[in-house]
Amino acid sequence: MSFSTPDPAPSASPQPGFGPPPVGPYPAPAPLPPAAGVLRSPQGLATALTALLSVGAAVDVFSAGVNMYTWTLMKDLIGDPLSVDDDSLDLADTLTGLAGLAQFTLRLATVVVFLVWFHRVRCNGQVFRPDGFTQSTGWAIGGWFVPFANLYFPYRTARETWEASTRSAPDGTYRNTSNAPVTAWWIVFLASLLIDRVFAAQYLKAETPEELRAVSAVGAVSDLTTVVAAVLALLFVRKLTAMQHAKATRGPVAHV
Repeated sequence: MSFSTPDPAPSASPQPGFGPPPVGPYPAPAPLPPAAGVLRSPQGLATALTALLSVGAAVDVFSAGVNMYTWTLMKDLIGDPLSVDDDSLDLADTLTGLAGLAQFTLRLATVVVFLVWFHRVRCNGQVFRPDGFTQSTGWAIGGWFVPFANLYFPYRTARETWEASTRSAPDGTYRNTSNAPVTAWWIVFLASLLIDRVFAAQYLKAETPEELRAVSAVGAVSDLTTVVAAVLALLFVRKLTAMQHAKATRGPVAHV
């Protein structure tokens, strides 16, 4: 479903009894201000993100299971090298490769769709509240790619968009809505990125069974943290999309 802002008021035209506008050395009338923008529904993108995040979380749970399977194999191998056969080790390697490929593919697709959705809700926020942002709409995408700044800029954009999408109180005053869903998602998301970096660095260096067992435990923690981040991202996406839909279709003032 799409929604759009009302068209700007038409320019003044001669009315009965008033005649045409005067002609002469008079200053030209001020031009009408440009339209603030057009609202575009983010619901289709939110639905796609719901599917991608849900499937991605399921794959991460599978990957966590693979890591725990590898951890168990390495524990047994350390205790008794003859207790683990080559078929079990080959199976662990195959499952690890499949999980990694599925995670990479889904995360790439999710990133693309999320950035499109994020930019759209940011542009809608500009229509709802033009003075509610500290940076231009382009930073909704660019802010993710600037080193160090990407630790904060996307969160600020998300928080400002959330606030701009909040409907006013019945008396028309600003109604404060908790930013907890935004903050919780961002904190866990950053934590998942950090743990994943640690896992990737250790995985590349792991050679002995002891090192592989340790890195498998880190990998399982990384996967499960990513699952939590995906759930919180899903809640954030669905809630913000619903807020914008309500404000666009039912008006900027909440009656209850």
